[in-house]
Amino acid sequence: MQPAATPINFTSLGLSNALLTAIQQRGYTQPTPVQIDTIPVILTEQDLRAKAQTGSGKTAAFGLALLQKIVQHREQRPSTRTGNQVGTLILAPTRELAIQIAEAISDYASAITPKVKIICAHGGISINPQMLALRGGADILVATPGRLLDLVEQNAIKFADLNCLVLDEADRLLQLGFSEELNEILKLLPKKRQNLLFSATFPAEVDQLIAKLLINPVHIDSATQAEALITQRVISVTQEHKNILLAHLINDGDLQQVLVFANAKNTCNRLVLKLGKADIYAMALHGDKTQSARNLALKKFKQGECRVLIATDLAARGIDIEQLEAVINFDLPRSPNDYIHRIGRTGRAGQSGLAISLLCDEDEAHFRVIEKRMKMRLDRECVAGF
Repeated sequence: MQPAATPINFTSLGLSNALLTAIQQRGYTQPTPVQIDTIPVILTEQDLRAKAQTGSGKTAAFGLALLQKIVQHREQRPSTRTGNQVGTLILAPTRELAIQIAEAISDYASAITPKVKIICAHGGISINPQMLALRGGADILVATPGRLLDLVEQNAIKFADLNCLVLDEADRLLQLGFSEELNEILKLLPKKRQNLLFSATFPAEVDQLIAKLLINPVHIDSATQAEALITQRVISVTQEHKNILLAHLINDGDLQQVLVFANAKNTCNRLVLKLGKADIYAMALHGDKTQSARNLALKKFKQGECRVLIATDLAARGIDIEQLEAVINFDLPRSPNDYIHRIGRTGRAGQSGLAISLLCDEDEAHFRVIEKRMKMRLDRECVAGF
């Protein structure tokens, strides 16, 4: 008879006492699959391509491993970083995600002494405080690509000491819209470094770029298990009834925290007004909002003060909301990969979730493409009166 396998815990992953203290304070008991798979790889300095859903614990996976590397490096050799050098660079496609990552890693680092210097740099606010913060360098810089290049232009940052690059939501950063900025950034970095890529999807069109970026990478896929926890529903509806059906689904289903996706900024704004007339408090999150308005909407939604957050794909990319009850696709996403990213906002950390898509006749062909990518066929439902 084989002895029972010893369950893997955070201690067995080789984390320091300071990190174990922070983990315990956050209420984490057992590492998630993506943490078990990726932390040892990161600690051995290998390049990594990790497929993992939002809510799977991926920020803690790379955050804890990066902090452990800093702890080990300090034990071996006290820091000699001078000027505005950065040791680790984490890139994120949106301001909200950059802030979220920086706050989480700062939390994990709270018990480490001397203090780990973690800086977040993003647009929408003055660059001057970020330039001041970078004097004396940083152990970890979390940044959006555009603001990072602004800092480079101001000679506020140097990369000679950089040893690790992390791309979170890597597929978005590697695709059109960010790829030019990313290529500019890559030219500035030392060729000898560790590269870590995390995303819920890696579409075929970015494979060539990934092959150029990573050297003998370890491939890990923790996304499939997360998708299985999400109940997916498709409801057929006419275009003119979509607004009132959305309000009906939220009220009749007694949904208390719902993330609604729309493809246009003006649709987000319009739905806020429409839902308001149905006594549903909603706020919008999109690129035309000021940074303070975006922060406020996200804060109120996370704290349960706002029942519905209506967002575009890019604005909501990577946002992690604990125990999010449901995601509703008011508009279908433009690609199957965006569909996976959207529904991955719910069903996080091993919990069940609900994803509803509203389907008009003109959307049918496009949704079949999404189903083919997901390797599933979903029943079309009808709601009486709609």
